[in-house]
Amino acid sequence: MKRSTTPSLPARPVRPVRAPRPVLAAVTVLTAGALVFGASACGGRATTHHKPGTSHEQAGGSVGRLLATDDGSGNRLRQVETEGAPSVTVAVRPDSEDGWNVHLSVRNFRFTPDSVGGAALLGRGHARLFLDGHPLARVYGSWYHLPASLVRAAGGGTGLTARLYADDHTAWAVNATPVQATTSLAMPSATATSPEERRTATPRPDTTLDIIVVSHGRVSPDPGRTEIEKGRIVELRVRSDRADTLHVHGYDKEARLPAGKTVTLTFTADRSGLFEVETHESDLLLTQLVVR
Repeated sequence: MKRSTTPSLPARPVRPVRAPRPVLAAVTVLTAGALVFGASACGGRATTHHKPGTSHEQAGGSVGRLLATDDGSGNRLRQVETEGAPSVTVAVRPDSEDGWNVHLSVRNFRFTPDSVGGAALLGRGHARLFLDGHPLARVYGSWYHLPASLVRAAGGGTGLTARLYADDHTAWAVNATPVQATTSLAMPSATATSPEERRTATPRPDTTLDIIVVSHGRVSPDPGRTEIEKGRIVELRVRSDRADTLHVHGYDKEARLPAGKTVTLTFTADRSGLFEVETHESDLLLTQLVVR
């Protein structure tokens, strides 16, 4: 039998199996890295993407312990251990032109105005000032000028308190007590004509007249009359565009008026009658006081 001479086809070579491309693996690694980086960034420094009062630290309780009680002004207490806790002292002195200069000395704490509203981090945040419990201002540094008008708007008072807060507006606390300090807000001394008057502490006024401004020979507001109960403490505030002398007739109270500066004169209205308040050099009537 004759065999076929048709040649057989060569076997098709087997292709090696290729390894999967690393695109998906790279995306997975990058995504995981981003998540890890984001978590470490959020926990490593204060951020501003958290709504005030809610933060990762607050939710997890990793910074102190959030108490159910608040500081009396609606901000919850964040309690930390005594060792290493923030602390503050406060001192005030009358400003030569208006109000007071307030100085805060802090320990284990630094002011972080760029992170306000962010996460609560130990030893960081801001301070708030209160006058006899009434809120005055938020402070982002060691020094703050407190104008007299702000004190009057708050209803007056003498007890100035500085309290420390975290960036998320919770109040730092130790033993369930806010971290704070209180001092007496001494009233600015009046300009007096005798050394004895200068040494005497100025009492809190019962009657404060609106500031009287002398400019280009005119008085604002227009001179009027103010009725005062006898025995009351009166506070006069005058500012002149030229150097002059303030004089209260009948009480023989005087004060120098440096040009462009507000001067405060405080005295007790212990005499009955009608008394004029004027300037000596320019001879202008500023106001009239009716003491009954």
